[in-house]
Amino acid sequence: MSRKLKKGYYVKGHFVAEGSALDLEYKRELKGTDEPTRTDLKRESLEIQKLGEDLLTLRGELFERLGLPDKLSDAVAEAKRITNFEGKRRQMQFIGKLMRLLPEEQHAAIRQALVEQHTPSALQTQTLHAAEDWRARLVADDDALGQWINLSPRTDSQQLRALVRQARKDAQPEKRGAASRHGRAYREIFQLVHAELSGENPGDAHTLTGTELPTNPGIDT
Repeated sequence: MSRKLKKGYYVKGHFVAEGSALDLEYKRELKGTDEPTRTDLKRESLEIQKLGEDLLTLRGELFERLGLPDKLSDAVAEAKRITNFEGKRRQMQFIGKLMRLLPEEQHAAIRQALVEQHTPSALQTQTLHAAEDWRARLVADDDALGQWINLSPRTDSQQLRALVRQARKDAQPEKRGAASRHGRAYREIFQLVHAELSGENPGDAHTLTGTELPTNPGIDT
């Protein structure tokens, strides 16, 4: 039994099946219309569905600022509570349906809120740089440990001393002339310092980057 051939035509040597996405695109171009094709509509639907899923990850204050309809807000809150896979899938489909009812302006506002959430604030960037600066100073300067503890007395000084000693040891090249390397202790110093700077008083990051710091000579590292 011979295989039934699909109806279609050739464009520049390539076969285009009737009813295919490419066929619809060509017909759209020939008509000179901006009417979206079936492919365009499907892609837009998937993008909006994904945008609805991303809503679940948005921080509370950013979510509230959007002023979304109560029905959509309640649906998002319900989706966060659902743990059953199939139930979650159906709820996300419902959210996608509600999302498609929103005007494009609100879609744009949601995208902007997501960008804002994933863009580090000036304070976060400052804190990151402060932690990197303090780590370098702690490893390089004996006095830096005393300065840090004076300004951040909640730090476990014994743990920090041990990490500094290990980081210095790890930095010693195994062979003469080889480049120094950083090990686990070096990373843990950063994590400890960054956690402290990001803690109860994150504004201290500005103070802890200052150059005029009290010294405490004689600290045993």
